[in-house]
Amino acid sequence: MFKRLRVAAAGFSVLAATAMPAFSQGTLRIGMTAADIPQTTGQPDQGFEGFRFAGYTIYDALVNWDLSKADTIADIRPGLALSWAPVEGEPTKWVFKLREGVKFHDGSDFDSAAVIWNLDKVLNDKSSQFDRKQMAQARARIPTLVGYKAIDKYTVELTTRVVNSLFPYDMSYIFYSSPAQWEKLGKDWNKVALQPSGTGPFKVDRVVPRERLELSRNADYWDKTRVPKLDKILLFPMPEAATRTAALLAGQVDWIEVPAPDAIPRLRQGGMNIVTNKYPHNWAYQPSMVEGSPWTDIRVRKAANLAIDRAGLNKLLGGLMIEAKGAVYPGHPWFGSPSFDIKYDPATAKKLLAEAGYSATKKPKIKIAISTSGSGQMLPLPMNEYVQENLNAVGFDAEFEVMEWNSLISFSFQPATGPDAKAKGVNGINISRATVDPYSAFMRLYHSSFVSPAGANWGILKDPKIDEMINKAHTTFDRAAQTKALADVHTYIVDQAYWVYIAHDLNPRAMSPKVKGFVQAQSWFQDLTPIEMAK
Repeated sequence: MFKRLRVAAAGFSVLAATAMPAFSQGTLRIGMTAADIPQTTGQPDQGFEGFRFAGYTIYDALVNWDLSKADTIADIRPGLALSWAPVEGEPTKWVFKLREGVKFHDGSDFDSAAVIWNLDKVLNDKSSQFDRKQMAQARARIPTLVGYKAIDKYTVELTTRVVNSLFPYDMSYIFYSSPAQWEKLGKDWNKVALQPSGTGPFKVDRVVPRERLELSRNADYWDKTRVPKLDKILLFPMPEAATRTAALLAGQVDWIEVPAPDAIPRLRQGGMNIVTNKYPHNWAYQPSMVEGSPWTDIRVRKAANLAIDRAGLNKLLGGLMIEAKGAVYPGHPWFGSPSFDIKYDPATAKKLLAEAGYSATKKPKIKIAISTSGSGQMLPLPMNEYVQENLNAVGFDAEFEVMEWNSLISFSFQPATGPDAKAKGVNGINISRATVDPYSAFMRLYHSSFVSPAGANWGILKDPKIDEMINKAHTTFDRAAQTKALADVHTYIVDQAYWVYIAHDLNPRAMSPKVKGFVQAQSWFQDLTPIEMAK
């Protein structure tokens, strides 16, 4: 079935790719894994690939990411806010000092009024600018934000529902679009999507849904160290790895995300550069923990973790993954010291299933919702086929519900007890998760207060001990104590085998030798401003 899906999609995309014209020097053409252009109004969809190409290019957050280094995990830095700090004696209140002199692409001013207007567009459904599409992408990123007000033209006060020492990370995911542009275009977000105006290093020239997004250099960008060297960036949706590879080799694009492992020797032979780096990525199965699910038994969860031959999977991927031993990789500051060693041990996996009451005539039935492609999904069809064989070999009855990437994201907004999951018989999902910050890595995925759609605890995991441990990390302002608390959280979730941890991506991309100046950060996001195209 999967092979037929791949061939059919590839045939469609090749026709689109062959229609691409050539462009002059100074233009970078990128083949994305997304099946459509990410949302351009301010809060991108299409996962973090949307943030990478239609978020931090067109827009800025109050808190940006330092993507200038390849040898360390990316961390936050000042963006549209120069500084931030909790109010002394009132740790649920944060004061953000804004950067003065910043202009939107339409020439209007960025100030505290623009901040409040943009927060209203995603949080206040009584505001005229409220946009449900943007709200759907933003709300779960700022779950503790409950209040906001302007103190003066360049100062805002943001209030959290509970003490959240890691709140600045949350604000790195909220982008600011021009209120003046929205007014100019008749207060119509559909029109804004075609002519958006942010403060970022690139401006939008043209949007053609499902075909291309054209960006151009913002010569007046406020951060003079990051004014783009490129004239233009052209982004093309290409969900099929074979299509992306063919387009790069044919000179129709200069850069592709996630090349197929079996195509890498051919790409190298064609003179292309393969760029990789570890980054905070987790490719796993998130199980349903509701009554009646086989996943509620720790022996079943451990058996699944021990059933998977990750070394074989890595070979299938041409060495482009790290074998998972948890949500973060060994050596990460949050890894801790789990006692459950995730490895390939099919004999123990079979023993655990037998202890749990399963046999050849009574197998644990699992059905995982997966995608055909998508941001951070690596190569989901062949990878899931491989994992399915491993699981079934030790006594599982594993099958899949296959859907397009954005459909899978929408599916995950309902919890495991939602009507879609019930109708399809799904008791697990395969969505790559970003462990870029503590909230993204742990709270929104494992805390009982963050069941979908409030967060991403799709499986409705409820464990008071883990809630307490996560709360400790989020109420600790000392950085060393935070790291220790987060390592304790990770140790516990691995020992409980709460997910089936499979792989960490090495973030591969292939590019023409003409692409110069790119530094691959240890992040889901990348800085495209230093790039040049050699003549």
